[in-house]
Amino acid sequence: MQFEITAQQRVQQGRGASRRLRRASKVPGIVYGGSEAPQSIELDHNQLLLNLRKEAFRSSVLDLAVDGKKQQVLLRDVQFHPYKPLVLHIDFQRVDATHELHIKVPLHFINADIAPGVKVSGGMANHIMTEIDIACLPADLPSFIEVDLSTLNIGQNIHVSGLTLPKGVKVVAHGSDDPIVVTVVGRGGGSEEEEQTTEEGGEDTAAPAAAA
Repeated sequence: MQFEITAQQRVQQGRGASRRLRRASKVPGIVYGGSEAPQSIELDHNQLLLNLRKEAFRSSVLDLAVDGKKQQVLLRDVQFHPYKPLVLHIDFQRVDATHELHIKVPLHFINADIAPGVKVSGGMANHIMTEIDIACLPADLPSFIEVDLSTLNIGQNIHVSGLTLPKGVKVVAHGSDDPIVVTVVGRGGGSEEEEQTTEEGGEDTAAPAAAA
């Protein structure tokens, strides 16, 4: 999905100027990175808020036009009001087509409904991770990565190493671990063996209460 954003250069600085912008339904922001100096900008609040509600906006290369001058950027940070649907500030980073990006992208879990552990055994998919840190060139950046659960039984997992990554994309490893992305568990939260043990155990094994 391609996003085009229009902004204007922000001349006035400081808290007072930012408050005046917000009262005028504008959002103060900044663009940084690359060979150019950081640039203060302002954007239309309502249009920006609509874009922020789209998942792909947070993990796509964006086309930003500042006073008509276009550049490609990534969303790097956004600040919201604690309880109102208001964007207070936004940061963008310039993108160089020849340099690798490091960015988090969402995981989309598919085929959970036909996984044997769900369809046959009545279990449920437990999503341990919902996004993953990747590295790639801007042209290879995916909006999301699919995780296929169609073969999972209760007690089975998919680790980061088991993900199918698009061409040109690699996972940014944090340490030597291979964390679990998703697992299928029984409705009680345990594995299939634990459920069978519970069902076959018969009598309650709790210790008897001490005599008075």
